[in-house]
Amino acid sequence: MTESLDPRLTPARPDVADLRLRGRVTAERFVAATPRRVITPVAPLRRVPSPEAGLDTEALLGDAVDLYADQDGFAFVQLVRDGYVGYVPADCLGAADLEPTHRVTALRTFLYPEPDLKRPVRGHLSLGARLVVTGETGAYLETPGGYVYASHCRPLAQHESDYVATAERLVGVPYLWGGRTSLGLDCSGLVQLSLDAAGLPCPRDADMQERSLGHALPLALDGLRRGDVVFWRGHVGLMRDSETLIHANGHHMTVAMEPLAGAVARIRENSFGAVTSIRRL
Repeated sequence: MTESLDPRLTPARPDVADLRLRGRVTAERFVAATPRRVITPVAPLRRVPSPEAGLDTEALLGDAVDLYADQDGFAFVQLVRDGYVGYVPADCLGAADLEPTHRVTALRTFLYPEPDLKRPVRGHLSLGARLVVTGETGAYLETPGGYVYASHCRPLAQHESDYVATAERLVGVPYLWGGRTSLGLDCSGLVQLSLDAAGLPCPRDADMQERSLGHALPLALDGLRRGDVVFWRGHVGLMRDSETLIHANGHHMTVAMEPLAGAVARIRENSFGAVTSIRRL
């Protein structure tokens, strides 16, 4: 690269880069992105094209992506939702010709081949998955991939009024580094998924969230209120009320609620150090 750019958000590698980066990075060729959408329940995104590589983040069914290269079963992409760059399995992607109309609002639901709960499911869908609804049969919505129970979904324009309430629903979900589904979450994934349910844009990683969400409050633990976002160097959580923190963490290995004061003391002693900032949306 010819200038300092965050590689997590820069669709460039030595052989290919986004056409819009010409003059800013060095690459053998520059190409315009090809729009694609995730067509599987979840698409794992990794930093290198290998199933053995660590998980950076996850894209959900219906998420839009920009495709730059496709080779050996992996696609080099940028997620439209938050700009994250990496590799997803190529068979997770399909055409982007249909816009999603609904999203999953249940923590998780199933995709059926027919509008019949007794049929073997085709897969599970996480909270936040986007659906293209083409019809309705009884209690089910029809999509290109199958049928979903209608009461588990809402039109995209209908958002949750309280993002903390979404985080509360996710308490007990196991901790997963890079996870952003209701089957597994990391700290920033919990924040992003909760804000997304409320229609609020949110970057993927804690340091990005710390730079961009809301406005900074004085660095004091008193006077906090529901929805405030507390940051450490490499960690983030949401305030449930003035004294209680909700966060996905490796200590509990789950999304947990605990007194903020206790979390601050333990984190300062054992992992991420002192609180670095508090922000209010």
